[in-house]
Order: sequence, then structure tokens, then C-alpha cells
Amino acid sequence: MSRIGKLPVSIPKGITVNINKNSVLVKGPKGELQRDFPPEIGLEQEDGQITVIRNSDHRTHRARHGLTRSLLHNMVVGVSDGFKKALYIEGVGYRASVQGEQLVLSLGYSHPVVFDPPDGISFEVDKSGRELVVSGVDKEMVGEIAARIRRKRPPEPYKGKGIRYVGERIRRKAGKAGKAK
Repeated sequence: MSRIGKLPVSIPKGITVNINKNSVLVKGPKGELQRDFPPEIGLEQEDGQITVIRNSDHRTHRARHGLTRSLLHNMVVGVSDGFKKALYIEGVGYRASVQGEQLVLSLGYSHPVVFDPPDGISFEVDKSGRELVVSGVDKEMVGEIAARIRRKRPPEPYKGKGIRYVGERIRRKAGKAGKAK
């Protein structure tokens, strides 16, 4: 039995969960999320907890058991607390700013890079324009948008310039040594 799949998902106060066959709608103070789950996985709600049950011990059913529980847990946490992903921009002249809802990045290109946030995603930039936070209720979407931003100028190994996640370590290279005479 899946160790993660066996754990029940607790529902905090202020969160409503509607289970309709294999479709789940979770509403909370931060927003709402809806997802369809495979029919071979069953969901039961009782006493403020949701239990994930699989119909058989088939390989794909076992694989989806823990996944379904994790996705359901992320939905509940997202609508109650939300998710954040922090990025740091390093390099001379590299900056970020928020204009309206859009994120505008100056990354050494001949033009500014503009990101329009999808529904449920917001950007925050500190005063220096170096630290950027992507936040939202859907964990998958927050991670995807942060990865797309990082992809515009990934950190390079010689000087470390580029966009990296906060806490990410960049393996540095020594660079070219001078000519020996």
C-alpha cells in the first residue's frame, strides 16, 4: 500500500470540498480549484478528512494512489495558504518590475521581456528589482511560471549571472587561465 496514499487529507476550517464522482471542487479564502481524477481511484469524505481509495492492486492503480492524494492535498493547501516561488536576478543591469499586472524583465537583451500572468498568478518584486516572488493557489502553475521566467536567462557558470531560484546553488567554473610564458 502506498505510504502517501494511505494518509488522509485533512480539511481545515473555512475550506469546502465538493466531490462529484471523480471531479473535486475545493473552495477557500484564496480562491477555488477544480480537478478531475481517474475513475479507478475512489474518494471518500467524512469527519473533515478525505481518504483516497484504490479499487485494485493493479500497477497503474498503485501508481495513481499516492499521486491522487498529493494532488488533493496541494489543492487544499493552495486555497487555504497559497504557494510561492522566489527567484533572484543577478547581473549588471538585470532588473524586474511590475507594471500593472505584467512582469517586465530587463535581462540584457535589446528589448524588455514581458510576462502576462495567467489567472490566479501574481508577481511581487522588491525595491531593488532583484528579488521576484511568483504566488498563486495552484502549485503546478506557480512552478511552471517560475520555470518559464528562469528559462529567459538561466544562470551561467562563469560569473553566475542570470535568474536563479532563491537557495539554488550554481556550480561555478574556473574560466580560462592566462597564457603561461
